Amino acid sequence: MATHVDPITLAVVRGALETTQREMTLTLEKTGRSSVFNLAHDYSNALFDHFPEMILQGQDIPIHLGSLIPAMKAVAEFYGDDIQEGDVIYHNDPAYKGSHILDCCMYKPVFYQGELVFWTVCKGHLTDIGGPVPAGYNPDAKEIYAEGLRIPPVKLWEQGKPRNDVINLLLTNMRARRDQEGDINAQYGACRVGERNLIALLDKYGVDTVKACIAELKDMADRQMRSLIRDVPDGVYHGSAMLEDAGHGFGEMEITSTITVTGDQLHIAVQSPPQIPYFINSYEGNSLSGVYLGLMMFAQLPPPYNEGLYRCVTVDLGEKGTLCNAVEPAPHVNCTTTPMETLTDAVRQALEQAAPERVTASWGHASGINIAGMDPRSGEQYVTMVLASIISGAGATQVMDGWHAVGPLCCFGALSSGDVELLEYSYPIIIHRYGLLQDSGGAGKYRGGSGTAWEVEPRDHEMQVIAFGEGRQIATLGAAGAENLLLEPKLGKLVVDRADGQQVHKHNTMLTIKPGERVTNINPGGGGYGPAFERDPQAVLEDVRNGLVSLEAAELEYGVALNPDCLSVNWAETERLRG
Repeated sequence: MATHVDPITLAVVRGALETTQREMTLTLEKTGRSSVFNLAHDYSNALFDHFPEMILQGQDIPIHLGSLIPAMKAVAEFYGDDIQEGDVIYHNDPAYKGSHILDCCMYKPVFYQGELVFWTVCKGHLTDIGGPVPAGYNPDAKEIYAEGLRIPPVKLWEQGKPRNDVINLLLTNMRARRDQEGDINAQYGACRVGERNLIALLDKYGVDTVKACIAELKDMADRQMRSLIRDVPDGVYHGSAMLEDAGHGFGEMEITSTITVTGDQLHIAVQSPPQIPYFINSYEGNSLSGVYLGLMMFAQLPPPYNEGLYRCVTVDLGEKGTLCNAVEPAPHVNCTTTPMETLTDAVRQALEQAAPERVTASWGHASGINIAGMDPRSGEQYVTMVLASIISGAGATQVMDGWHAVGPLCCFGALSSGDVELLEYSYPIIIHRYGLLQDSGGAGKYRGGSGTAWEVEPRDHEMQVIAFGEGRQIATLGAAGAENLLLEPKLGKLVVDRADGQQVHKHNTMLTIKPGERVTNINPGGGGYGPAFERDPQAVLEDVRNGLVSLEAAELEYGVALNPDCLSVNWAETERLRG
């Protein structure tokens, strides 16, 4: 007989679970060694029950969270009954439903009075995973074996005792060992904090009551998703998005999705080209994250966020061996941004065909850099993914402009760029510029959020730069009739200023920068919503005065003319332009 749960107990247990997840996140922030952890917050935490089903996902990195659902099941299935109290399992392999090998995940089973009740799970982006290229992004990789260290499910702690031989094996294959060791220890601390809080919850309310609360929370999420789908007309809907030519001879590629709505059931089918010998193939776990993000951008449901959301949703990623359902030995490290964000756009567009009233514009796609070198101050090697360099703009909605500098799409506002001063303290670099870019936000009745420029110079040493990503040829997708006429400022690019005065534009490449030379990474803004000529001219005036929109764009894209003092609108000329 099921245990009855009163609303007050349910609310308290729900709050305790949410607090547990937040405390795990705070533990990572305060104890992580690398800037990717302690400044950028490129990690995610979740709680699973014994089934194992996700009972709580944090408001963390979307590209992590969707893949955790199949990855947790793959890890539990791998060990079967060989899971003991005090075990800690580590894993990053996309063949076992991981996202990409830089996102390393720790799983800690939580036992109570001899019974497996929970799992605490922490996934974080390590700054290096070995392989031929610092920070793991190898644009020349033709297969996954050329990218870095694959970690199938392996126990780092066994019945409470650390397996130092295994831990040493992993760390010996990674650059900047101190950073990686510190981040793995931070993950362990986060899982232990989660375990402590969950055991205290079970001590207070008992296993039966807590399990009943969790079952109700999953049912609650299920009811909310089904209610939303029932409001969408039954039918078959299609969406597509183009993956731009990355400059390695593969050309543009189209990803499509077909959404079938039947009552309170939703089926998502994905079609993509055959996998290629280039690092943008996406394995199953990662692609599932892209699909779920497109769904959640459309659904915009309130919490709770758990696996109950997806009971009424089925996903078909297409044939094995394709770009969005890759198999070994496909290279993949760039997949968490490319093609994941394009897949998300394709799913979102199909859903918006079904319910145009829920339409939103896309966020800027990620294009960033990693840096590595020998720190002349310490004589030690450093390597890091510069998350500040991928910060783009948010898409506009039906009621407001997109936020500035909160993207990219794959992180959806959960990423932090960190303080410039702390980055300069941590690494031998000078950051000459970090700011918003004029005209980078998509034009529309509601403007897309502005993208950013991040400009860096090495100090007293040669620095290796690895550039990756997209949004450099195809502007961020708008919605509801939004159109860009001034295209160039809305595209990302990598600009290299050499010591001899030569300026070079690059993308998806590796290069070496000397002192006195600079690299600027430029990110696209978010997409606009609605026809730009419907934007309030006073709003355009404010954008011009704030440096977000140029006079040229005001006239060309928005049909708004300003008086010479740029303090007021020239209404007569604006009426002529818009006429």
